[in-house]
Amino acid sequence: MTAPTDIYFHTLGPNRFTPTIHVGGGWNPAEQHIGPVIGLITHLIDRDRKARGRDQMVIGRVSLDILGVLLMDAFDTHIEVIRAGRTIELVEARLQQSGRDAVLARCWLMHGYDTTALAGTPHQPMPPPDTFQPTTLGSIWPGGFVRSIEARQATTEPGKARSWVRPRFKLLADDDISAVARLMGVVDVANGLCPRVAPTEAAYPNLDLTAHMFRAPRGDWVGLDTSVSFGQHGVGVTHSLVHDVEGPLAVVSQSLTIRPV
Repeated sequence: MTAPTDIYFHTLGPNRFTPTIHVGGGWNPAEQHIGPVIGLITHLIDRDRKARGRDQMVIGRVSLDILGVLLMDAFDTHIEVIRAGRTIELVEARLQQSGRDAVLARCWLMHGYDTTALAGTPHQPMPPPDTFQPTTLGSIWPGGFVRSIEARQATTEPGKARSWVRPRFKLLADDDISAVARLMGVVDVANGLCPRVAPTEAAYPNLDLTAHMFRAPRGDWVGLDTSVSFGQHGVGVTHSLVHDVEGPLAVVSQSLTIRPV
């Protein structure tokens, strides 16, 4: 791990990266928080899309499975198109550390069309960020990542909250990051925004994250209208409707494994 800077990752090669202290996890600061990792994966898929001349394609879904912990050390990435096509493509990304797969992600790319005349959603916009109160996620969670997030929240209750969040740092120093990759780098924080119980009572890390997007995000702030549900057999779900300052744009779900302390 390199010294802290104003970025989340240092680039060691075309497909090799190492985290800064700002990537430290909420369950264990010696492990990487998956939040900025998801943003990096999305960026690499987007970079590959542009390198292949697929400028007409847009990201419609990102689905990620966490196969194991990522230590605060360097890791390698690999991008592969596993279903090529003229109007849709399925792209797979793998993150490896010390020779093992730690994260597997798949992304649907879709041909973009002008559907302005058809656009609409029944979901209502969230109130703007300046109407919410600043909150400090670091009062509940350890690790560098949550401390790198600027957050505002309305009144919360266990398992339910409306929040606005934005990262204070860039993913990388040497790359232009798309608005989608920037958004994906912060949405995993939803699971920690409105815990049903304190992390001293139970561990409830997410095993995955899936985001479905119906339009591109705009601006720095990411709004999360989040609910957390625990079942009776150690399984839970965190579900969020994602907003920007113009209104809803995506849904995100996370599968939880609940382990009483």
